Amino acid sequence: MDQLMRRWRLDTDSTVPPFEQIRLRILDLASSGELAVGTKLPSVRALASDLGVAANTVARAYRELEQAGIVATAGRSGTAIASGGDKIAAQVALAAEAYAEVVRELGVPQNQALNIVKAALGSS
Repeated sequence: MDQLMRRWRLDTDSTVPPFEQIRLRILDLASSGELAVGTKLPSVRALASDLGVAANTVARAYRELEQAGIVATAGRSGTAIASGGDKIAAQVALAAEAYAEVVRELGVPQNQALNIVKAALGSS
């Protein structure tokens, strides 16, 4: 984990807040399998120091990942990956179903609905 995070740097020019960049990075690594279930994450202070951010920034990212069930914190034992892509894929599928239902109810054409999603994801 340390190696994977050390190669990565926050995008200081991004409009995405640092805690969200950290959360997304760990989420990407967990869902791709690069961080296997059980992989221990760096301590909040160590990762904050490596990335040059406040400890609260990393703590917020870890907290949000824990609420989503992606990581688990066990007191002094630290924080580790608790779930990989299966749980993430399931959450995304549920969100997609909910979105599709709203799109159908409102009669939004499929191409327009897909363009809205692409815009929300920041892709063209």
